[in-house]
Formats: sequence, C-alpha cells, structure tokens
Amino acid sequence: MKIRSEDSSWSLISAEERHRSYPNTFEIPESEIRNGLLPGMAAKLLFDIATEEGGTLVDRGIDRMWVIVLPKSEATANRYHGVLDSDPGIAENLNLRKGDIICFGSEHVCSVDQPPRDFLLEEYGHYFSGHI
Repeated sequence: MKIRSEDSSWSLISAEERHRSYPNTFEIPESEIRNGLLPGMAAKLLFDIATEEGGTLVDRGIDRMWVIVLPKSEATANRYHGVLDSDPGIAENLNLRKGDIICFGSEHVCSVDQPPRDFLLEEYGHYFSGHI
C-alpha cells in the first residue's frame, strides 16, 4: 500500500511488500513491534520521491527517513502520525520538509529506534506534553 502526498511529489512505500519480495535481504521489525509503536519512538519509513527540474522528471528514488511517532488521536486509531526528523533535501517540486507531519501505517515501517528523551523534549517537546 502506498500513501501519496497531496501534491504527488512523494509517497510512502510498503516495507511489508518489499520484505515479501526480498525476504533474505530486506528485513523489517516483527509485526508486534511495528503495530505497537509508542509516542516518542522513531520509525524509519520508505519515501518514494520524484525530483523535477524545469517541470521534467530527472530522478525518482526511495529514501529511508526517520519519523518521530506522535501521540495517537482517536480519529487515527489505525494509523500513526509522526513528525519527519530527516532532511529530504530540496527539489523544485518536492513539498516535503523536516518537521512535516506524516500519516503512516505499520506496513510502512522498515526500522524502529528509541531516541534519547532529552533529544525528543528539545526538538519536539511541544508535541508530547506528558506523553513521554
């Protein structure tokens, strides 16, 4: 399953599908881990990014970028919201920046980490107010 941005300059790629296609070389965390992400955890997602110059497609590639999981809202119980913690670079058509909110599912997660609490509070404390 892909999640596409409003402007279609990027989309999320399913890590589960990639793992099924390449089980010996593309490992992902167990389903219990991907389905149990907590606020403050970092999830690495696969972003399919199209780069244009002068309105012409010059590159298309998959970038792995970190997203910090935000507290869930009742309206998004089956999805996660996270804040992009990686720099996607700059392209004339790319509407994606560090700090953007990304909606994703467990199927998009290719890696998980736990950033230090001090880092989370310094960079993203306003999102957490008592959740970490």
